[in-house]
Amino acid sequence: MINPSKQNLIQQITVDCVIFGYENQKLKVLIPKINFKGDFWALPSGFVSQEDDIDAAARKVLQFRTGIEDIYLEQFSVFGKASRNHTAFLDKLLELNEDRLKESENNREEYLWFTKRFIAIGYYALVDIGKVNPQKSAIDQSIEWHDINELPTMILDHQEIVEVALHTLRSHIDEKINAFNLLPETFTMREVQDVYEAVCGRTFVRTNFQKMILELNVLERLEKKYTGAANKAPYLYRFKK
Repeated sequence: MINPSKQNLIQQITVDCVIFGYENQKLKVLIPKINFKGDFWALPSGFVSQEDDIDAAARKVLQFRTGIEDIYLEQFSVFGKASRNHTAFLDKLLELNEDRLKESENNREEYLWFTKRFIAIGYYALVDIGKVNPQKSAIDQSIEWHDINELPTMILDHQEIVEVALHTLRSHIDEKINAFNLLPETFTMREVQDVYEAVCGRTFVRTNFQKMILELNVLERLEKKYTGAANKAPYLYRFKK
C-alpha cells in the first residue's frame, strides 16, 4: 500500500461513508474490521486527491466497497471537532501491535501524518443489498453487514456519524422518497412498508401507509407476485423511472 503522506492528497480531509442496506426486515450498515490485534472497527473511508471533486472521492470509496457503480448517495454533514484526531486510536493500535509496527523513519512520518486533526465529510448511500459484493481494503480483516441496532464499537466518532446519517435518512425519507433504493427492482407494497418501518424504527397502519405511498404517484404497478394462490397474491411494483 502506498503511504498516504506521499500521495497528492488534500491534507487532513476524509470522506466517511455510511452504506445502508436492507435485509430480512432489518436496516443494516456495511462496516469493515481493521486487520490488527484488538477490536478496531471503522466506517469505509477515503482520502480526497487534489484532482477529485469530493463527491467523486466518495463514489470511488462506495464503488470499491460495494462493486456497484450506480449508487444513491447523499452528503449529510461535516465532522470537525478540534479534538478530532487519530492519536488515541493509533497509540492503542501501536501498543497492541508493536511486533508488526516496528519503529522506522517511514513509520514515524506516517504516524505524524495520521495523528493530525482530520475533518470528515459524511455521506450515506442506499443500496440493494442483494447486488453488493463487499470488498476489503488492504488493511481490513473482514467487512460485514451489521444490524443498525447491533453495531460494533467503532473508532473515533464513527458511531456518531452513523447516528447522524440515520437521523438524516429518516428526515429525507418523505421529502426525497429515497427508501426504494434499498429494495430490488420489483417489490410488493408489504416490502415497501417493511423498509419504511426498518428505517423509521416504528410501525405503520397498513391501509393508511398504502394510501400514503400510492398518493405519491411514484410507483408503477405490475403483475401479481406468484405465490401459488392467485386470489391472495400481492401486486408487484417498481419505482417509476
